[in-house]
Amino acid sequence: MGDDAPLKSAYELAMERLRDKDREEGAAERKPLDADQKRRIAELRSTAKAKLAELEILHRDQTAAARGDAVKLAELDERYEIDRRRVESRLESDIAAVHREADAR
Repeated sequence: MGDDAPLKSAYELAMERLRDKDREEGAAERKPLDADQKRRIAELRSTAKAKLAELEILHRDQTAAARGDAVKLAELDERYEIDRRRVESRLESDIAAVHREADAR
């Protein structure tokens, strides 16, 4: 890969394959969300955004305290990325649940 595009995680690649498969199979389009469902999704996104900001602040503080310790910095970076992905994954799952609810009605 000659370009500077970021590498995709296995999760992202799997999600792309599932979306492509749905398109190929002509999966039904999602039903529109009502006002309450839109509000719930906005709340979910807001909560996730706050959690990500909290993780970033904690990560900065921890990396500042571990300055000079390459092993500790690598561990902190790895933990930070795992925590970020967990929050993002939970957000996607929660939003998908709201959409499933809308599709079921």
